[in-house]
Amino acid sequence: MPPKGKAAGRGRAPAKRKLAEEFPPGEVLTDTAKKSWKLGAPIGQGGFGLIYLADENSAGPVGAGARYVIKVEPSDSGPLFSELKFYMRAAKPDLIQSWIKSHKLGNLGVPRYWGSGQHDRGGKRYRFMVIDRLGTDLQKKFEECGRRFPRKLVLQLGLRLLDTLEYIHDHEYVHADIKASNLMLSHSDPNQVYLVDYGLAYRYAPENVLKEYKEDPKRCHDGTIEFTSIDAHKGASASRRSDLEILSYCMVQWLCGRLPWEDKLQDSSYVRDSKIRSQENISDFLTKCFSPQDKPDEIQKFMEEVKSLSYEDKPPYEKLRSILKAGLKAVQAKDDGKLEFTPVNGAVPPPAKAIKRKKAAVEAEESETDGSPIKKKRVTKKKAANGVRKSPKKASRPRKAASTGNQGDPKSRLVDMGTQTSPVPAKKPRGRPKKTPS
Repeated sequence: MPPKGKAAGRGRAPAKRKLAEEFPPGEVLTDTAKKSWKLGAPIGQGGFGLIYLADENSAGPVGAGARYVIKVEPSDSGPLFSELKFYMRAAKPDLIQSWIKSHKLGNLGVPRYWGSGQHDRGGKRYRFMVIDRLGTDLQKKFEECGRRFPRKLVLQLGLRLLDTLEYIHDHEYVHADIKASNLMLSHSDPNQVYLVDYGLAYRYAPENVLKEYKEDPKRCHDGTIEFTSIDAHKGASASRRSDLEILSYCMVQWLCGRLPWEDKLQDSSYVRDSKIRSQENISDFLTKCFSPQDKPDEIQKFMEEVKSLSYEDKPPYEKLRSILKAGLKAVQAKDDGKLEFTPVNGAVPPPAKAIKRKKAAVEAEESETDGSPIKKKRVTKKKAANGVRKSPKKASRPRKAASTGNQGDPKSRLVDMGTQTSPVPAKKPRGRPKKTPS
């Protein structure tokens, strides 16, 4: 997490961090390998920086079909610095391609790292990183499908994530924040899914030396509270079993629509204790989530296998894959390589207007980081096409975030878009102005 801001003085409000200045299209950044990159339009915003379309430097402008994005933030901010460590060690194109070839995979869900560096502008220094451009995230798809995914789709996503997690784990890292909003479809192939946002990624085995299990009250409940692992609730560092436990909670939610503890997410102890009880009796937990005819046996077997792992154990990835493949066979399906996002029978997708309003509210939230709990502002419901935000007309009172830890805020996602529009002018009041009586 970024360092906390210090209060300016007694009785005064804490100093606020400023977001990165928006660079004009055409700005050229040079990475540490002396390669030049040209910026296009900004397409997203994180807590401290901006995300731009980008391409290799050339005479022409960066178009809507650009293959890359560049994350830019002030060099004294922390989120990108933490994420950059993972990308530089584990996401270089040759490493990923070598793994794909040796494991006979068609694809691997880790965005490729293409470069990074420092950029000076107006007397200020900025940090940047170049990675693959991606498309929409699965949380949007989940909402559009009425908050339930088909069983075949969930098992396919589980198989792809097992491939991705095995790669990450083999390169000494765990992700620690798996969830639908951190899973993104490829920009060019809607059947490929990528795990993003490595701000909480933890190097659990530097130089192949495993970290010991140690609970730290100061770190309790790190991650996204509805999905984070029991280890994280207790303040222990993430491990390989943590990632798989988180994945199991995600698959359950995708299948049934809601986890039992989602009614009290502000009570972190309640959520922790609910998860502990779910692991003590996995069958009973799944009975609470599903009707008898819909209860997925393969998810129970998956969770039982993960439960048997110790903190230091290497997961049996192939056995876990076989469990999910058996689930596909049970529903007379197979992993045909196609991800079909269709509503499940009985699931009612929200009206298109409701989706647009929710998307506008989520994507337009802006964090005010001042060293205290994160506060967010509501903004106007109107926004430009393709997810580009418009200026708010009026902000409501700030509210506290619902859960603890790094929530992988949706505004930090790489939004799939290529166009911008100008803000809509305010409407003029109708009718004639009232006359003031003399």
